[in-house]
Amino acid sequence: MDPKILEQVFFGNRILDYIVALSTLALSLLFVKVIIRFLVKRLKKLAEKTAVRFDDFLVLILEKVGLPALYISCFYVSAKILNLPSGADSLINTLEMVVITFFAARIVVMLAGWGIDVYLAKKQQDPATARSLDGMLWAVKILIWALAVIILLDNLGYKVSTLIAGLGIGGIAVAIAAQAVLKDFFSYFSIVFDRPFKIGDFIIIGDFMGTVEYIGIKTTRIRSLGGEQMIFSNTDLTDSRVRNYKLIEKRRVLFRVGVTYQTSLSQLKEIPKIIERIIKDTRDAAFDRAHFFSYGDFSLVFEIVYFVLSPDYNKYMDIQQDINFAIKEEFERRGIEFAYPTQTLYVQNTQR
Repeated sequence: MDPKILEQVFFGNRILDYIVALSTLALSLLFVKVIIRFLVKRLKKLAEKTAVRFDDFLVLILEKVGLPALYISCFYVSAKILNLPSGADSLINTLEMVVITFFAARIVVMLAGWGIDVYLAKKQQDPATARSLDGMLWAVKILIWALAVIILLDNLGYKVSTLIAGLGIGGIAVAIAAQAVLKDFFSYFSIVFDRPFKIGDFIIIGDFMGTVEYIGIKTTRIRSLGGEQMIFSNTDLTDSRVRNYKLIEKRRVLFRVGVTYQTSLSQLKEIPKIIERIIKDTRDAAFDRAHFFSYGDFSLVFEIVYFVLSPDYNKYMDIQQDINFAIKEEFERRGIEFAYPTQTLYVQNTQR
């Protein structure tokens, strides 16, 4: 080939420059295709053999972000070899900044998602927590991409200080107008991370009680015992005293039994022992105490305390029912009578 042909200039570049640019592009693409992809596959196999999850995440970043960035860099390096018009050169530099910002923001988003995955792994993949964190993740993504756009505009030479000031003033106005919504949003974070309750728990808030069905960014839905769905704002829940019965390990039960005043002293002394034996013979019940408590208006009152070794309310009612049946059976067998409201009228004859 005549060397003079290579020196001919088209659009400000020699033919030789175009050949060098295309050769650089081809070799760099081949390098990424063969060498880097081979390296990624090797790292992927090594990461699968380890129990650490962070190396899997690094391989994922290299595969999803690193390789596309390298491919785009190949075109950028090849284009910079040529003498481009000022407009085209500015466009390439702008695209370079857009690409860098995009991939940097994507890495931060992936880090946020990986952090949530690690948190869920510690919680043993709790599906309720996973659904709750989904609502939070999208808000984090929006914030990350918004910051990325602001940083990009600043690097491109735009004055974002005026925009940020305007957003600050507008943000204050929006915050004042949406104060209740923001309070519910931050209460949602408190519920998700502090976990005073989760989906499936039976809770009591004041005079309301039910099972938690859904925890949203603004509201939480509870299914009452009557079947209707109750909707509470998250702020109402975090500002209230919530009793979570799903978290109890055992239930303390106190009840009283009244017998008639005609019950003999020997029978009264036997009653605590009878009740103690009944409770100890009942499965999943732990006896605490049984005492002659007081002299009532129409009965002699015994107070009994025991524990149900289960948080299940239906289990508690089954045990209490069995104990009541057994007490009734023993009292009938021993001739001990239960008291009920009665009045005895004594009439004294004053005539002589």
